[in-house]
Order: sequence, then C-alpha cells, then structure tokens
Amino acid sequence: MTSLVRHLTFDCHDAYRQGTFWAEVLGGSITDDDRPGDPEALVEADGISLLFVTVPDAKTVKNRVHVDLQPQDRTRDEEVERLLTLGAKVHDDQRRPDGRGWVTLTDPEGNEFCVERSAAEREAFVEAAGA
Repeated sequence: MTSLVRHLTFDCHDAYRQGTFWAEVLGGSITDDDRPGDPEALVEADGISLLFVTVPDAKTVKNRVHVDLQPQDRTRDEEVERLLTLGAKVHDDQRRPDGRGWVTLTDPEGNEFCVERSAAEREAFVEAAGA
C-alpha cells in the first residue's frame, strides 16, 4: 500500500493571514474551525489542501519546494496582475517575447511560487508553431 498526500504544509508567522491569501489565490476557503490568531489554518481548494502552521522561525533561504500555478480561466499575465492585487510581489520575471515562460512571485511572507501559462495559451502556442 502507498501513501496519500493529505495536504502541503507551510511554516509561517501568521497562519490565518497566509491561509487567507492562498484561499483567494486558489478560489478555496479556510476551514470553519480556523480563526485569526490560531496557530494553524487549513485551506481547502479544488484538488488540494494547504496547511499553514505558525512557527517562530523566519524564512531565511529560497524554498526547496514551491507551488506552480496554471490559470484556468484567464491568461498568465492576467493571473499575475490578480495575484499582485492580493499582495503577491514579483520575484523573477521569466516571460519571453514569444509568450513562453513564467513569473516567480512571492506570497506575503516571501515564499516563492510560479505562475505558468494557461492551457489555452499553451495550446495556441503549439498551434501557431505548427502552422
């Protein structure tokens, strides 16, 4: 028998604040049991659960694991703009003139994550390249 990933866990300074940010990013919600000031906040979204746990340690180095997001109903650039309004910051912009590439953002506590092209953008690129 194999194991099942129950959720991804993130250490942070403010679990509820981080949970609120990621719930907005993923279109999910923080569980009803979690409140501001709680040491944990669980975000449930379509296909994934993220657990944020308050710890006293500060983030000091680049993440060894990060989330890659693929927008479902907007372009990569529209999604980047939406996430910036939620409090993300651009860390590294790898967008290319031909439309490929990604943008690395940071969440409110500095954790890196990437925004890739949508499936529709990828398909359009392949079709244009094959034409």
